[in-house]
Amino acid sequence: MSMVVKNNMSAISTLNTLNKNSSALSKSLAKVSSGMKINSAADDASGYAISERMRVQIRGLDQANSNTQNGTSMMKVAEGAVSSTVDILKTLKEKVINAANDTNTDSDRATIQKELDQSIDQINDNANVTYNGKYLVDGSHNAKVTATTTSMTNESLSSTTMGTTKFCDMKDRNGNSLNIQKSDTITMSIVREGKTTTYSVRGSQTLSDLVNCATKANGNEKALLSSTITSGSHIGKDIAGDSVSTADGGNALTITAAKAGVTSQISGITFSVTNTKGQVQKSANAVLDNFTESIRAQNDSSDNAISLQVGTKANQSIRVGLTDMRAEALGLQSSTGKTIQIGTQQQANAAINVLDNAVQKALDQQTTIGSVESRLAYTSSNLTTASENVQASESTIRDADMAKEMTEYTKNNVLLQAAQSMLAQANQSSSSVLSLLQ
Repeated sequence: MSMVVKNNMSAISTLNTLNKNSSALSKSLAKVSSGMKINSAADDASGYAISERMRVQIRGLDQANSNTQNGTSMMKVAEGAVSSTVDILKTLKEKVINAANDTNTDSDRATIQKELDQSIDQINDNANVTYNGKYLVDGSHNAKVTATTTSMTNESLSSTTMGTTKFCDMKDRNGNSLNIQKSDTITMSIVREGKTTTYSVRGSQTLSDLVNCATKANGNEKALLSSTITSGSHIGKDIAGDSVSTADGGNALTITAAKAGVTSQISGITFSVTNTKGQVQKSANAVLDNFTESIRAQNDSSDNAISLQVGTKANQSIRVGLTDMRAEALGLQSSTGKTIQIGTQQQANAAINVLDNAVQKALDQQTTIGSVESRLAYTSSNLTTASENVQASESTIRDADMAKEMTEYTKNNVLLQAAQSMLAQANQSSSSVLSLLQ
């Protein structure tokens, strides 16, 4: 090798090695100090992009999980309000059963009426419960509703029973005669807008005769029932406009309100079969009085359902429609504020079925809320698992193996020190040329 003083190639080569070792040591320091093997796109462009997408997904999953938990809290508030209403309705049924007992005087029933009025007022308070300033069960968060009509269906009567079948010829579902006599009196009490209206016919007449009495306007009284009595498996239309059928698909009698909507809803229909001595024919009455609400009356409503975003993509949500739990919607109060009346034994007796229907409405809502809470719990568990799994995948790409990186750091540190030492030696070697110039 030539002896030169202008270009010290040994020093230049050693300096280059020194710079490489310094750069490697700097990267090792960054990995060890951050705990990540990819600190910038320059370290691994594709790995960095994949990792960042995963981080976005993880944060989205965690936020969706938070949304789910907030949604659960909201549903618990709604459930609490409805549960309180159910408790009140149970108490109210006790009260009306008490009022139906003729051991009570009119004064006693008036006292019970005051309790009933206060309890119904509390039901309205329950319906105005809020979460974060948002009303929940006052009807403002209904799903889309096409106005429905109250339908009362009896599946205990023989499947061959028609509206034109005489009461004295009626049979139960098993084909046994109800033993209603032609001289017996069949009374139908209808509760609407807090008012109880009663009609009576003889056992030799038909259900159509009885219903026709309620379809005719008397003075200022509006028609209560539709003149059509359905005899078949088809009951009517639900809030989505879909057909509703009997549970077993068999024929059954269905009585409907005269008009659709809450204002025209029938809160309850009660039948009573009595003989010429005024005694209730209990066996016949149990079958004939088994008209239950198969379609609840609701008003037209746009889609105001609550949307709970529980996913990381658009429209990955759970929509919850909460129905109206106010006293009017439950059939306990009129649009003018008049509550169901129990001033007489007959009114109190009719109110029993009204309370049964109201309880069913409240329990349906409670079931809906409970099923949503259960679904949200599963959703939260799924989101937590997904977040953990994506986090594990991101860790594989991004996190540094500290044992390996410390080994690399130590190696690069030793190499850097060696290069520094050799650079000093390389610079010293050029000074030997000076001996030739003496």
